[in-house]
Amino acid sequence: MTGLCAFFPTRDFGSDFAAVRDWAQAAEELGYDWITVPDHVLGADPAPREGWNPPYTHRDQFHETFVTMGFLAACTERIGLASGVLILPQRQTALVAKQAAEVDILSGGRLRLGIGTGWNFVEYEALNEDWETRGARQAEQVALMRRLWTEELVTTGGRWHGFADAGLNPLPVQRPIPVWFGGTHPAVLRRAAKMGDGWIPIARADDSGRRLVETLHGLLEAEGRDPASFGIDAWLRASSPDVQKWAAAAEGWRALGASLLTLYPLYRVESVDERIQALARFREAAGAC
Repeated sequence: MTGLCAFFPTRDFGSDFAAVRDWAQAAEELGYDWITVPDHVLGADPAPREGWNPPYTHRDQFHETFVTMGFLAACTERIGLASGVLILPQRQTALVAKQAAEVDILSGGRLRLGIGTGWNFVEYEALNEDWETRGARQAEQVALMRRLWTEELVTTGGRWHGFADAGLNPLPVQRPIPVWFGGTHPAVLRRAAKMGDGWIPIARADDSGRRLVETLHGLLEAEGRDPASFGIDAWLRASSPDVQKWAAAAEGWRALGASLLTLYPLYRVESVDERIQALARFREAAGAC
């Protein structure tokens, strides 16, 4: 059976922590399997950057991913918590491993770490990380985090990381925490097949989406891995609250083998009640297909 993820509407909550709590508890009560929390540290003004048209700017609000998941861990009891997607290469690896381990502990082992390389070069500049090497750095980061989550002491000497006899304490509940790769670039698919626990595409369930899945399956088989045991969390872009379009997108991705479905609204919703109603409608639409 295909699971359902509730996409955390970070731009719409403002500073209303009670609304965050009520929405998360409603998602759990409705039977959702996961809450997916998006990530951006900084927004940037595109005006002084000629030709740059980002999907989000400094005017879009993003709650900090790990702090938010820690709050959600205390508000809920069963629902899984996922980052979607955390821009890993713009962060310090050991710190992310520590933060992820803490969320996993506080939630009782409910964390899934979705990661990406991102599109916002301004964040990389502000966080003092290299934009050009982000893909290769991501691969080294994942390998190191898995060691930090499972070994008491780690010694490593990679291209970007070098330290001896150091480790996290406490270690997470899940050893290691599952890591899912977000994106559709060929390099992302290769990394996902080689070292990921799942894949997070933002794509249509059409011929192009089918080709992506076929490519992923071929890469998994080349790595000696079973595609049937590899997770796919399909994000369904929604420009309007059209339930029929939601159902058609869900049906399409389910036919392509998605194990999880996430409604990714591109439109804005004003009240927490309306957001909860949208969760209920998507659950009905996805369950009906």
